[in-house]
Amino acid sequence: MNVSLRRRFGAILYDTLLVFALMFLATLPFIAIRAGEPVAAGDPAYQITMFIVAYVFFAGFWWRAGRTLGMQSWRLSVETMDGRKPDLSSASLMFFAALISWLPAGLGFWWALRDHDNLSWHDRWSGTRLRYHPKT
Repeated sequence: MNVSLRRRFGAILYDTLLVFALMFLATLPFIAIRAGEPVAAGDPAYQITMFIVAYVFFAGFWWRAGRTLGMQSWRLSVETMDGRKPDLSSASLMFFAALISWLPAGLGFWWALRDHDNLSWHDRWSGTRLRYHPKT
């Protein structure tokens, strides 16, 4: 069943809030080390840590459960074209490709409106698709 952009963006919004909460927690050690001083946004260690938090959240959930918490709330899951949960390689490729999909004003996500299979750029590149699970 095709997944609407509204449903996709609903899951993205929910997951974004969760990732920000995790990033907040991951920021605490940086503040503690600096004795309460603010963390410089350009600090490479801080930026890498925030990137790792986002990567582990998304790729980890996609690989282990086939869905993030936001996707679960919107009754979505990610699967390979043959219906299996993505392996770590596919989940990682999907994560990095999704970053590219956001770059030109989210064009890679909007592309799903034109795609005959309702796939975004990162779905195509990673060999995955979203599946909607209606209430039974």
